[in-house]
Parts: sequence; C-alpha cells; structure tokens
Amino acid sequence: MSGPRAKREPQPRFSARVRVRPKAQLTLPEEIRHTLGVGEGDDVEFTVHTDGTITVRGYVSIPSDQMWFFTRARLAAKQQADEEIAAGGGKVHPSAKAMFAHLGTLGASDSDAGLA
Repeated sequence: MSGPRAKREPQPRFSARVRVRPKAQLTLPEEIRHTLGVGEGDDVEFTVHTDGTITVRGYVSIPSDQMWFFTRARLAAKQQADEEIAAGGGKVHPSAKAMFAHLGTLGASDSDAGLA
C-alpha cells in the first residue's frame, strides 16, 4: 500500500527480537519487562486483533493477603499523597515518636478518610 490512504504504523520506541525455544518458551528482554511492569510470576496477556496486530499487556500478581491495600479508595489516597509530596507538601518529623504524637492528634475521620 502506498499513497495518502495507506495505514501508517506508529514509530516504535524500541524493538526487540527473541528466539522461541523448545516448548514455545521465550525470554522477554529487560526493557520489555520493565515497560510491561512485570517480573517472575506475573502474567502477560496477548490479544490478536482482526487487523493482525497484537497487543501485549502485563498483569502484576498480588498476593491475596495484600489485596486489602489495592482497593480503589486506597490507591486514590496513595496517588493524592504522592502528588502532595511531589508538590512539596507533607510534614517531616524529627523522630518516629514525634510522628506518632502528631498522628495521635488527628481525628479518626482525618487518618482514615477514603481508606475504607
């Protein structure tokens, strides 16, 4: 295909070639693993589209005893805290004792807001 109607592939940031080993195994290069955000024990999903393109997504495994942290409310609160810290907000305490004393002054609604 050529001309103005030809579908153009986006320019890749990088590409990698790997060899398929026995039992259809392959090793994902480090940059691919990093981009997908996966490591040993995580899942990778391949989706084949009708136009022949294939998308790859990483799924990070979370131990079931840690699922309590990954609720929408907790992740939103963490993101908000990260943004506040990045903007120079937050309070630095000279010691753990001072930090816990400060936390003790907060009401339950302040320290638990949005974390249920």
